[in-house]
Amino acid sequence: MSSEPTASSAETRSSAVDALWDKVIGQSEAVHALRSAASSPVHAYLIAGPQGSGKMAAAEAFAAELLIRSLTDGSGEPTRSMQDPTPEQAAEMVAGHRHPCVVHVERDGASLSAAQARQVVARAGMAPTTGSLQVFILNEFHLVSDAAPILLKSIEEPASQTVFIVLADDVPDDLVTIASRCVRVDLSAVPAAAVSAALAAEGVATDRADLAAGASGGSMSRARLLASDDGIVERQAAWEHSVEELDGTGATVCALVDELLAGINSLLEPLAAVHEREVSAFEEQSELLGGLPKGDRNRMDARHKREARRVRTDELRSGLASLMAGYRSRTPDDEGRRFVEAAGLVQQVTESLTFNPNESLALRALFTKLDGLAD
Repeated sequence: MSSEPTASSAETRSSAVDALWDKVIGQSEAVHALRSAASSPVHAYLIAGPQGSGKMAAAEAFAAELLIRSLTDGSGEPTRSMQDPTPEQAAEMVAGHRHPCVVHVERDGASLSAAQARQVVARAGMAPTTGSLQVFILNEFHLVSDAAPILLKSIEEPASQTVFIVLADDVPDDLVTIASRCVRVDLSAVPAAAVSAALAAEGVATDRADLAAGASGGSMSRARLLASDDGIVERQAAWEHSVEELDGTGATVCALVDELLAGINSLLEPLAAVHEREVSAFEEQSELLGGLPKGDRNRMDARHKREARRVRTDELRSGLASLMAGYRSRTPDDEGRRFVEAAGLVQQVTESLTFNPNESLALRALFTKLDGLAD
């Protein structure tokens, strides 16, 4: 018999989720609060913070820690059955959105619908697929709208085997009551320096890390994508100088919009490569195991579509911000009113991106109005 020491269950559990927590950049206080809460969890948590602050990464790491802890007794000794995943498997499955006991709830349209809310309520009352705990991650809950009253009872008094993790950019009036039923953990905007340092630690050159961090809006996933993109400088410059191209004709507006959107499409290429690798890994695993549930593949495909849509939305927001920076630098001090009007028009388009508008039409309308301001 070997006399070499073996890792304790607590050490195995910690090492399995450490990699997930490492994805939460610049939020040490929030990470400490959540990891401490995992030892004696309550029924619901609200993770609030601006877009790109790492809410989803924190939620998934917390969910993994909760699930892994649920498979041990009070002393930390394992109680899982042969059917339950190991800590390493559980962490990997949560990160890949494949854990059967982690339910990601994403809005189908402009907000979480009443029908989706009823599905959540029904599912939350059912027993976990495996183990003794299930976790619901409700994303973009600040857009909950009319579904809030339907979810209130389940969130404030869920079944004993259910934990809710609610993610929101802020807490609007229709979310106040639900927020009061949750333990709240706040995330702040991630400093560009922290994002740049994280990229550098991953091997990204300093200049590129700084550039990607500055354009990332504090989002680590976006920063990684931008760091792999050779066209970031040219794309930002195109937006910044876009208004200079306007000449009063609709043809120029259409050509300009097409060019800017083509730049966004090029950014999606490295993301598509990541998705292709995930699909290949899924198919290889499915072949080795003699098949995986069709629902797993459907959920992965749906996640890929959401990620692509968010990349487009984030890049549009970044482009519009660059547009206004360029507009400001070229607006004479005695024409401040024109800049204010332009800023208002751009802000309207920026806010509308939440509702997935037709990008081409929205930008054509914007540039047509900006062109008119120059008269």
